[in-house]
Amino acid sequence: MAQIDEVKEILNNLRIWLSLTIGMIVVLVSGLIKRYDENKIDWIFYSGFGLFFSLLFIVLFIIIKLSKKTKEIKDL
Repeated sequence: MAQIDEVKEILNNLRIWLSLTIGMIVVLVSGLIKRYDENKIDWIFYSGFGLFFSLLFIVLFIIIKLSKKTKEIKDL
């Protein structure tokens, strides 16, 4: 496999992971809003916020990797 094909495959995988992570964030936030509306603010609610911020950092990491790989394709 050529090097450009390998980089393209990595880019596709990163895009898939980005989509899945964004989907998890949407589901998590909707669950947090539902718990807040029902006035169920307990340890599950706060751990959901922790998970939310963790997923945000993962999204930032994936975006950084995507930009590096995109620049790498430009150089090939």
